[in-house]
Amino acid sequence: MNTKFLIAAATATLLALGGCSTNPTNAQIGTGVGAVVGGVAGSAVGGTAATIGGAAIGGLIGNELGKRKD
Repeated sequence: MNTKFLIAAATATLLALGGCSTNPTNAQIGTGVGAVVGGVAGSAVGGTAATIGGAAIGGLIGNELGKRKD
């Protein structure tokens, strides 16, 4: 029960804060896309550590590639 409440509260908070944001930069988009792709690739290769590592590395690469498009 507590877990469901925390997830609902976190979701509501993120939605509320999302209305205050501006359009994302190319670096921010690249970071998000890179983290997702890296996490999926890491998950396919190994376990939890590979998923986290892949997301981190993918986020860094995506951020750098996004900066070049700004």
